Amino acid sequence: MPVNFKALCLCDPEFRPRYNHRQYPNFGDSPVPPLTYDQPECWPALALESWKDTCATLHMWAQIVGKVRLGLAPLLNHWWNVPFYVTPTGLTTSRIPYGERAFELRFDFVNHQLVLETSDGISARLQLQPRSVADFYQEFLAMLRSARIEVRIWRMPVEILSPIPFDEDQLHASYDRASVEKFWRILLSVDAVFTEFRSRFIGKSSPVHFFWGSFDLAVSRFSGRRASERPGADAITREAYSHEVSSVGFWPGSGEIKDAAFYSYTVPEPQGFKEVRVGPGAAHYNQQLGEFLLMYEDLRRSKSPTASLLDFCESTYQAGAILGHWDRNALER
Repeated sequence: MPVNFKALCLCDPEFRPRYNHRQYPNFGDSPVPPLTYDQPECWPALALESWKDTCATLHMWAQIVGKVRLGLAPLLNHWWNVPFYVTPTGLTTSRIPYGERAFELRFDFVNHQLVLETSDGISARLQLQPRSVADFYQEFLAMLRSARIEVRIWRMPVEILSPIPFDEDQLHASYDRASVEKFWRILLSVDAVFTEFRSRFIGKSSPVHFFWGSFDLAVSRFSGRRASERPGADAITREAYSHEVSSVGFWPGSGEIKDAAFYSYTVPEPQGFKEVRVGPGAAHYNQQLGEFLLMYEDLRRSKSPTASLLDFCESTYQAGAILGHWDRNALER
């Protein structure tokens, strides 16, 4: 007997909250509130210059923790076994397998702790406070050992200029709570908008995830077709870009990009992509990066940051999908 989906939605209180009334408005008697992350507190000012030392330190701490997941979790396509995920209080590795056990590591940016919890009931915490990367590295490994978790990680940072081995890094030792809390608040808002954007696509798409190497929150859509291999690409790049992809993300800024920004790119980039006028008006194509950029400060000052970010996500995706001849009828709602 077929399941009466409508009746299930209306009658089962456990099922009902998970149902998307925005997409199916005739089901149910009370619509889900629209996505509204336009309050000023959802998009706080956070100039990179104001917290660059804390940002650099937190980046290194995140790489140390992230390498544990990289070392223990089985490989997933496009390195999806590597990133963190946004939580109501920070970032998590999600479950990491360890023999017959499992554990999770969470950055709690409300209580400013790194939390370890295991499947056999062990819990430990490392305070997030001003301390060198070298000290954090040693104390973090000691916390793992206290829970009978032994893991070896490569002690070199990745995706930064002039890397210093974690156990030798006394340079990065800053931690400003207020700045970290603002960063977390931005991640919460961006995660919500990216999740809304992801929900509109029925093809293959990534989770909304935080890459600790490049220190960015991103979501990707795929055409379903394999991409031509990039000449001279290493094994990491070949796995990451094995299929045609459109990605959008947020990062606090680095290198020539001196402040926080949103980015969007399509790989392989179709002819004419860089000439497309995308939304909102402040968005532009950066020739050096080969990506569209929307500066965070421009977004937060817009009338509706939520609408502006969705416009950026949708318009840059459509530019790549149309010019790349994606089968949009099969991929989109």
